[in-house]
Amino acid sequence: MNIVCLDMEGVLVPEIWIAFAQASGIPELRRTTRDEPDYDKLMTWRLGILREHGLGLKEIQDVISGIDPLPGAREFLDELRSLTQVIILSDTFEQFAQPLMRKLNWPTLFCNTLQVAEDGAITGYHMRCPQSKLTTVKALQSIGYETIAAGDSFNDLAMIQASKAGFLFRSTPQIKADHPELSAFDEFGELLSAIRGALN
Repeated sequence: MNIVCLDMEGVLVPEIWIAFAQASGIPELRRTTRDEPDYDKLMTWRLGILREHGLGLKEIQDVISGIDPLPGAREFLDELRSLTQVIILSDTFEQFAQPLMRKLNWPTLFCNTLQVAEDGAITGYHMRCPQSKLTTVKALQSIGYETIAAGDSFNDLAMIQASKAGFLFRSTPQIKADHPELSAFDEFGELLSAIRGALN
């Protein structure tokens, strides 16, 4: 029994924080898990910048409402879901992801949650579990699934490496250079073909 685990941002939808950096005019917020492997360090830094500029959940959600999936992402996901079970494993937050899941035809998403004050300020965040992507893949394997994983960032590497087949998708030149053992693709058709091969 197979199950495919996909990253969300950079794979199926644009990076939310990059879109918000552009909309808010705060270039520092362009930094993502492609640049910083330590997610707690990255989020603490982001929340400090939001506080400094007086920005909260509403401002980010307003930007997210205008984000569409990457071209071809919904069709890829629909086709993949006709072949096997699929879970999106993301370090994003429930409060960010819902409008994007609607545009992707409501795939299953495992992610985290934000702590938000009454005035809309983001005061913290709660991670679903430590090393959430790797932990989830191992949990799925423990109940009889063989996992196939794809992602683009540092925080995807552990789930990719722990799976029976794993792929980089639209990753950075540095990550691809550091991991030549991983097949890397930039087009949905290529990734779908690779996953089809791993399913057999």
